[in-house]
Amino acid sequence: MAVWQALTAAGWSDLWYLDESGFAPTLPTGYTWARAGTRALVWDEPPAGRRLNVLGAVAPFGPVARLAWTVPAGKLDSAALLAFIRHDIAGLPATAGTRRDRPCVVVLDNASAHVSKLVKAARPALEAANVWLYYLPPYSPELNRIEELWRQVKYQGLPVRSYRTLADLRAAVEGALRTHAAHLPDATANFPEAA
Repeated sequence: MAVWQALTAAGWSDLWYLDESGFAPTLPTGYTWARAGTRALVWDEPPAGRRLNVLGAVAPFGPVARLAWTVPAGKLDSAALLAFIRHDIAGLPATAGTRRDRPCVVVLDNASAHVSKLVKAARPALEAANVWLYYLPPYSPELNRIEELWRQVKYQGLPVRSYRTLADLRAAVEGALRTHAAHLPDATANFPEAA
């Protein structure tokens, strides 16, 4: 990874860290307060059918730090993942046979959608387009740099902890992501260094 980071910093490649995150209508409450002798009440919305799944990628190295995300309608599956990699990360057009000038490395974990038969079948075409998938070792989320960004969005970017509608939750999450994208160099400065 250190080699890809150096190549990206020099402008020879693009390095993206990809993962998905789910947002429930009621997010965990770290703390709250109430008057002495009274019980603190926190509104709780049932999550049934109202979970928001976001697929995102961060490119913290290179001349400009970048953040890309999508909120696919319905299930986050392998087809949505491949479309996101091709169009939003690699910038490939819809026509087949296009090759990027410089390599694009996408770092991801071993989630089922990431290692599915559909993704395995698409890897040769991605590699022909100069897009490479790099899988992290199992059970090592600390190596994926977008995990820190998800934590920041969930715990600092969303001060309201309960949303009554999915539209409200989506607007809040996308607003927090836009804010983090605007301040990405500051947000990525605290990422741990790669081994």
